[in-house]
Amino acid sequence: MPRTYRRKLRHAMYLIRKDIQACLERDPAARSVAEVILCYPGFHAIVFHRGAHFLWKREWFLIGRWLSHINRFLTGIEIHPGAVIGEGFFIDHGMGVVIGETSIIGKNCTIYHGVTLGGVSLQKGKRHPTLEEGVIVGVGARILGPHTIGEGSRVGAGSVVISNVPPGCTVVGVPARIVFREGEGKLDRPQPLAFDHHQLPDPVEGAIQALNDRIAGLERQIGQLHEAADRERRKIE
Repeated sequence: MPRTYRRKLRHAMYLIRKDIQACLERDPAARSVAEVILCYPGFHAIVFHRGAHFLWKREWFLIGRWLSHINRFLTGIEIHPGAVIGEGFFIDHGMGVVIGETSIIGKNCTIYHGVTLGGVSLQKGKRHPTLEEGVIVGVGARILGPHTIGEGSRVGAGSVVISNVPPGCTVVGVPARIVFREGEGKLDRPQPLAFDHHQLPDPVEGAIQALNDRIAGLERQIGQLHEAADRERRKIE
C-alpha cells in the first residue's frame, strides 16, 4: 500500500478512536467500546460522514450525497458530506440532527438530538454555523446562519441562535441571549463538560421577576406618599 494511503488510513483510525473515546467520556450509559460501535447511532453517523466527506473532497459529489442519504436513513441524522467535523465529536442520541453543507465543527464538540445547524441564505458560500472547540449545543437548539459559536460556549435546549456567540458564554432563549460569560459571575470558575440543562437560567422569567420587584417597590413608594398626604390633611383639618 502506498505511503500516502497508509497515512490516511492511520488518520482515519485515529479519528474513529477519538470519536469512540468521546462517547465513553460524555455518556454515562456507555459501558464499553463494543457497545459504542454496535449501538450508538451518533457514532455510526460520524463514521458514515467521514467516508462521505472523503468522497466529497475528491469531487465525487453524487456518491458522497448518496452515502450521506444512506446515513440519514439508518441513523436519523442528516449530515451534508461537505460539512467539516473535527475529532472527538459526540452526538448524543442524535435523532433529528441536521448539519448543513458549510458547517464547521471544531474538536470535542457535543450536540444533542433535534439540533439544527442551518442556513438562512439561498446564496452559495458560507451560510451555516461554525462551532469552535468544546462547544455544547442542547436538545432542540437551532443555530441559523454563518455565525460563530466561540470556544467552550454552551447553547441551551430549545434556543435559537441568530448571531455570533463569544467564547466561554452560555446562551438561552428565542432569540438566544447571553446569560453567563466566562470570568463574570457564576462563570468565574472552571466549567465542566457536563451539560446540566435544568440549571440554566431563564432570562424571560428573570425579566418578569425584575418587573414584579420594580412594581412592588413603586407600590410601596405610592403607599408612603398616600400616608404622608393623609397626615398633612389631618394636620390642616
